[in-house]
Amino acid sequence: MILIVDSGATKSDWIALDDKGEQLFLTQTLGLSPEVLTREVIEDRMANNFELSKNKNKVSHLYFYGAGCGTDRMKKFLGDIFKDFFPKAKAEVMEDTYAAIYSTTKIGHQGIVCILGTGSNCSYYDGHQLFQKVTSLGYILMDDGSGNFFGRKLLRDYYFHKMPQDLGIRFAKEYDLDADVIKNHLYKQPNPNTYLATFARFIIENKDHPYCKGVIDKGLQQFVNNYIMQFELATKVPIHFVGSIAYFLQDELTTVLERNDLIVGSIRQRPIDGLVEFHRQTI
Repeated sequence: MILIVDSGATKSDWIALDDKGEQLFLTQTLGLSPEVLTREVIEDRMANNFELSKNKNKVSHLYFYGAGCGTDRMKKFLGDIFKDFFPKAKAEVMEDTYAAIYSTTKIGHQGIVCILGTGSNCSYYDGHQLFQKVTSLGYILMDDGSGNFFGRKLLRDYYFHKMPQDLGIRFAKEYDLDADVIKNHLYKQPNPNTYLATFARFIIENKDHPYCKGVIDKGLQQFVNNYIMQFELATKVPIHFVGSIAYFLQDELTTVLERNDLIVGSIRQRPIDGLVEFHRQTI
């Protein structure tokens, strides 16, 4: 049995294939980002999934593509956990950028591949190898244009009284904005980046409001400036995206890209389907 996993900060999609490439099951857990979770939390999230627990001794190969897996230390941390949980499996841990590449870009084709979901990232793929100009320092300092980026912006503007009154009233009705509740989620609960990203739904649902339009445009332009434009070939190759922010704001994203003379490539909400097709070719 082969397990293919696309793990963001919010959730992880798991697909199991047999040795002929036929799907055995599809399941989901909460995100398994090693940067913000302990070993115990990661183990619990897998152990509490019925399909994974039932089949853990049948897995021969595990291909894990995850947020927060860009360093050797994080790869080893997760690899050791998988080795114990799936005792017969050979596990490969790669950063989520590779999932984005394999699901949007054909082998041998150039492109810049971006992630705009709970977090954000950007890489250049020359058809064979991955190149990054920006080393991520996590959601507090980076993640421009992401779900947690927009969530942080909304909360700050609400508390600094910079959000228009009509929108602020709507915002307060949809979320518990008590300061103690917010601080508890940010400083005492796991996955504060995921918590911040939950507020991004509001900006998507109200994207036609002038305030939201301005925040979205500025945030996406900031992503273009700080990530995409790092590459000299930025205006000469297609720019591909995966992630819910890119998918649900694709009209706004397309406007920003075209304004910067960038070539709009494919935009996928989830890379898991493309990943399955990629691995079926290697079975």
